[in-house]
Amino acid sequence: MKIVIQRVLRASVTSNSEVVGSIGKGMSVLVGICQEDTREDMDYVIRKILGVRLWSNEDETKRWCRNVREIEGGVLLISQFTLMHVMKGNKPDFHHAMNPDKALEMFNELRDKLSATYVADRVATGKFQNYMNIEQVMDGPVTLVLDSKNKE
Repeated sequence: MKIVIQRVLRASVTSNSEVVGSIGKGMSVLVGICQEDTREDMDYVIRKILGVRLWSNEDETKRWCRNVREIEGGVLLISQFTLMHVMKGNKPDFHHAMNPDKALEMFNELRDKLSATYVADRVATGKFQNYMNIEQVMDGPVTLVLDSKNKE
């Protein structure tokens, strides 16, 4: 499972002219699910989303010391199969991505586990397998790329 975490002041996802998910201060998380991904990959990703220290303390004297829980921030999960690409010349190939039915099941399980582990009303999502427009105001900018298969 690959994720891209971006620290945001606010973010929202629109699909078919309808806002389907939005958060204030927190993180926007793009989620790519690979054919070989398991619940262990999902658990690793959840631990990282909730544990990664992206924010300073309140008086800004110590950087990179607080996680999304400590700032009571939001998490916007957005399914992004294109993270599983390999390049074939100049054309991306997505054959490593999990098939849509299984990926939807895993994405929903990820959302549900994250909501149960954190605070349900602070977790929002895009709309799986739909064309989406994402608006966000990045904070920093801060962007991290994590891969459950390569934990370095």
